[in-house]
Amino acid sequence: MKCLIVLSSMLLCILLSCGGDKSRNVASKDSEVTTAGLTEFELENGIGPVKEKLQLSAIDPKLAAKGEEIWNLKCSPCHKLNERYIGPPHRELLKKRTPEFIMNMILNPEEMQKKHPEVKKLLSEYLSVMPNQNLSYEDARAVLEFLRFVSK
Repeated sequence: MKCLIVLSSMLLCILLSCGGDKSRNVASKDSEVTTAGLTEFELENGIGPVKEKLQLSAIDPKLAAKGEEIWNLKCSPCHKLNERYIGPPHRELLKKRTPEFIMNMILNPEEMQKKHPEVKKLLSEYLSVMPNQNLSYEDARAVLEFLRFVSK
């Protein structure tokens, strides 16, 4: 009998907690939090230091060349441009992800892998975490410029 009362109490607690207060899902008037706990911006553009859309102009060949050097040193051990390797291929990356997402993944891979649903899917597919390469914002921007150059 005592066991039945405990089980009934637990079931009641579970049922009452499922409804919840929907107002908790709003972080602010501008950024509604999704079921993953991320804002709409974070779902589309990733989690990290890039918190607003980048203003990109024509590709800067000098910056792209610097980005190619960095990519060859830091990224190519795990990524190829045209084929699956340890990580996903990069040539078509900008067709799948926003520039802001790419920057946030470069600059904040640990948090992206823990919290972002799309990155979690990639992690389960590739079975390899992306290490933090400790690039500066400027270096990450150069890598992005290289990826813009190779994707055109």
